[in-house]
Amino acid sequence: MAKATLTISSKNYSSWSLRGWLLTKFSGLDFEEIVTAPDDPSARAEILLLSSSILVPCLRHEGAVVWDTLAIAEYLNEVMPEAGLLPADRIQRAHCRSISGEIHSGFTTLRASLPVNLKGHFPGFKIWSRAQADIDRVWFIWRDCLEKSGGPFLFGAQRTMADAMYAPVVTRFVTYDVKLAPPLKAYADTIMAMPEMQEWIAAAKEEPAEIEELEVEY
Repeated sequence: MAKATLTISSKNYSSWSLRGWLLTKFSGLDFEEIVTAPDDPSARAEILLLSSSILVPCLRHEGAVVWDTLAIAEYLNEVMPEAGLLPADRIQRAHCRSISGEIHSGFTTLRASLPVNLKGHFPGFKIWSRAQADIDRVWFIWRDCLEKSGGPFLFGAQRTMADAMYAPVVTRFVTYDVKLAPPLKAYADTIMAMPEMQEWIAAAKEEPAEIEELEVEY
């Protein structure tokens, strides 16, 4: 049987690629990475939020071609149900889908003003008031989930699609020195300490290419 493939772009800059890669890793599906160069026009459009149709990451598995991170998450939950990408409880599943959809389609000011850059670190970074509103909403979502589930992940002991969807936000908070209350800091530390995140970050730091538009001057 042919191994699944996952096409991704820059590990340093691409939040969508990180989400798709984490989802596939969490699922346990055996896959091969296909990395598109950051200077590829379609990959660059995705990273710079210029594309209205984001085709990276893209999962190919047993004849299925699946793009868009939410579609990938739902597909992986279907073919690898034992991985628990969605909570077993109906109400928690609805909540998990809702907050995953919210980060998927919203938070545009946060995305634009704090772009993912795993090699960067900007202590004391000045955050726009509109971006702070997005950050406040993320904090509320995390706090609500953690209080209900008891952590360490958003829906308890099991990693779900929501943790993969919010992982790039965690990296943004680290890159731009966003201060977190202790329970939220503990969650962020848990995400950053995952072996999968450590593997991704190590590879990101080895990338030679830089995208000037995403290199914040401070």
